[in-house]
Amino acid sequence: MRISFCQGLLTGAIILNLLILYYVSRAQQQMMEKRKELGRGTRRAVPPVSVLGGGFGVLAGGGGEPGVVGAEAHSRGPRVTVLLREFENFENYVGDVASSFLRQRPELPFLAVADTSPYPPLVLPEGARLLMLSPSPDQPPQAHRPEFHVQTEFVLLVPDGVELEQPRAIERLIRELEGEGGGPVRLVAAPVLARSSVQCLHLRVNLREWTATYSPAASGSSGSVCTALQGDAVVLIRTEDLFNLSVPLGRPLFSSLFVQTALRGWKVKLLESPCFSANHRPLFSSAHNQWKADTRVKEATGKLMKSFGLKRLLLPDGKEQWYGCSKETPRCFGTVQDDTPDYLYLDRWTPPCCLRALRETTKYVINILESSGVRYWLEGGSLLGAVRHQDIIPWDYDVDLGIYLEDVPNCDQLKNLDSGSLVDANGYVWERAVEGDFYRVQYSEANHLHVDLWPFYPRNGAMTKDTWTEHKQDVEFPEHFLQPLVPMPFAGVTAYGPNNHRAFLELKFGEGISVCG
Repeated sequence: MRISFCQGLLTGAIILNLLILYYVSRAQQQMMEKRKELGRGTRRAVPPVSVLGGGFGVLAGGGGEPGVVGAEAHSRGPRVTVLLREFENFENYVGDVASSFLRQRPELPFLAVADTSPYPPLVLPEGARLLMLSPSPDQPPQAHRPEFHVQTEFVLLVPDGVELEQPRAIERLIRELEGEGGGPVRLVAAPVLARSSVQCLHLRVNLREWTATYSPAASGSSGSVCTALQGDAVVLIRTEDLFNLSVPLGRPLFSSLFVQTALRGWKVKLLESPCFSANHRPLFSSAHNQWKADTRVKEATGKLMKSFGLKRLLLPDGKEQWYGCSKETPRCFGTVQDDTPDYLYLDRWTPPCCLRALRETTKYVINILESSGVRYWLEGGSLLGAVRHQDIIPWDYDVDLGIYLEDVPNCDQLKNLDSGSLVDANGYVWERAVEGDFYRVQYSEANHLHVDLWPFYPRNGAMTKDTWTEHKQDVEFPEHFLQPLVPMPFAGVTAYGPNNHRAFLELKFGEGISVCG
């Protein structure tokens, strides 16, 4: 069998790729073995990391400092890499921070990390290195991956502008972390003086509900243990723990770090001392630069929350921050197939921003129906949600109301909808649904979260309609369920429902339907 030139070339390329994959995997394995040796207290110096990707690496060795601290560091190699992630290109003190740490502890590796090449370029002292996370097509993958550039047992995460005045402060943090053994405390933090005071917080992350909730924790005592920090602090974490996170160096750093550690059940211990100083206060020299920095943090937070699938933050002061859909944007999910929105396949419930929009639309529609003299009642899954939760079912994506067909002419928004649609003064879209003979009220022209209005009329004592769906609950029912209608709480308002909701739901969904949440 003859092999053509193209086939031979393809075969060679496959073999080359396999060799590259083999050597990269081998390098990763060797690196993990080195970290484990450091964790066992191996007393041999760590060799310098070879320069990767055109000059980006960390020199892990160096001269020792006179005295006990320096002698110990020299004999066993540095245990900590100092890492600065949060800084702004237009104004920063990265060079000063590196000089401060390297002046006191010249043997420690110092790594500044940026997404892209900073401009203006950073001016770093000897012994400090810059790592850019954005990949470059002319460099191997390890050139932009931080785990290849940290050869120490621990990482000290420091904010911009901080200074090291006490050389032994780092050893104090290490002793505190090692003293926790294998317990839930996986990070130790120390405050930065002359900056915003650091606060210990409890953080609960509920991915199913797309929500992170911050609440105040006990503070003011040495050794406060919590799940998140707010303010300026220096944080020590084991290298292995840091790089086992999905996004080890996301921005904003604390937001990214503590969302991930809270999900793993890890805690942070905030000490009263040692303290780190910060002579650069405020960090930015002008109100304009402060505004630029605040804007960039806000943008970075939005991107981070989107990547983590978090739509709602509840802050310690009770305020909320939203990162989902609004009246001006499309809803968070696309066209629903087989009555199953895409988020259910991710084991998540309806995003809270979508539920908020549905509640607002429901309240608005009910207001108009009541003021227009249109009799309505909660239908199907919406009635089930009212009975179970006094709210929309947490994974539902619309609201259903039944209305009397004969009352439609009473409502200005409905009576002229034989064709087309109406955008009212508040931006809600009223339309006759294309799927059948019923009405739909959308949250806005951009956001199609909606309330469906199903017109029923009485015939021989039963309520019927002209359009039926394939849903099993879409059936005729005796009119006596509506005589009278009864008030019930739903989605933050008082709505009307059938007078015997349990019997009504059993008729719709079958006997034995649970009305408990």
